[in-house]
Order: sequence, then C-alpha cells, then structure tokens
Amino acid sequence: MNICVFLSAADLDERYIRPAREFAELIGKGGHTLVWGGSDTGLMGVVADGVARAGGRLVGVSVEFLAGSARADADEMVFARDLPERKALLLDKADAVVIMVGGAGTLDEATEIIELKKHGLHTKPVVLLNTAGFYDGLKQQLQRMEADGFLPLPLLDLVFFAEDGVGALAYLEESLGVR
Repeated sequence: MNICVFLSAADLDERYIRPAREFAELIGKGGHTLVWGGSDTGLMGVVADGVARAGGRLVGVSVEFLAGSARADADEMVFARDLPERKALLLDKADAVVIMVGGAGTLDEATEIIELKKHGLHTKPVVLLNTAGFYDGLKQQLQRMEADGFLPLPLLDLVFFAEDGVGALAYLEESLGVR
C-alpha cells in the first residue's frame, strides 16, 4: 500500500516523535511505501528514517524551493513547481492518506484532502492520526459541521480519527482489503 503522510517538517517534542517513529516502523514492517513531502528534516525526517529502517520504500514529492531539504536517498523523488502541484502529486501516488501532527501547511493539506473526498474527487481512505489529542479541536469542529448540515456525507465517510498508529494502519488495511 502506498501511504501518503502529511506532517510537519519541524523539530518537535518527544511526545510527537515517539508515536511518529512507531507508526513509521509499522509502515515499513508491513512492506508499505511512504509517500511524503520528501523532506529529511524534523518529523518528516523521523518518519522517513523509521520507514526505511523497517524495510519500507520512500517516495518523496518535494517542491523546487525546498530542494535543499529533500532526502537524498529516497527510492523516488519528484519535484513539483509549487505547493498545489505537490498536493496533487502526493494524492495521485497514494492509495491512502494519513494526516499526522503539523502546522498551517498540514492543516491546509488535511482540509483539501477532506474537501476533495467530500466532492467525490477521490475515494481513498483518510485518517487523522490524533497523537496526544492534537486534533481534538478539529474533530469537534468537523462534528459540528456535520451536525449543522455543512457536510453532505457523514463525517466517518470522509475521515477516520485514530488515536495511535496501530489503529490508523488497521483502518487503512481494512478499508483497502490489504492482508
């Protein structure tokens, strides 16, 4: 399975690093491919390292203005012209999407992926990995959007909230009939 992971390239606290390493190991040991923003820094680097160490494949999609932080030993690296093209390429190369902790860029990616799914422009399973309750507020907001009629589909048809990597990967494998 090609798993697109949207996440931060920032150096973060251990409460985010440890679960990211654990999830990366699950991806690699499962024989899956990580499709990610291509960066070798911060949490992106932690996940890429973990997947590679556990035997998984790395497919990066970076952007020209971030070429200096692209991982040199990725199995495949593509450079997009800009961020919108990058998001489209990441989604195109993926069978499933996992959104991990991140800043404004990750939030932008998350909402676009959910919006595209809402309009039927993709049917890939989407997981928000709610490490340390990071996405509790977003979950509450999406539940309100559903309750108030802003979502034409049930929230669970759009995104699954997982509390850990084991739950995230199990949901993806079940959704795609893997294993």
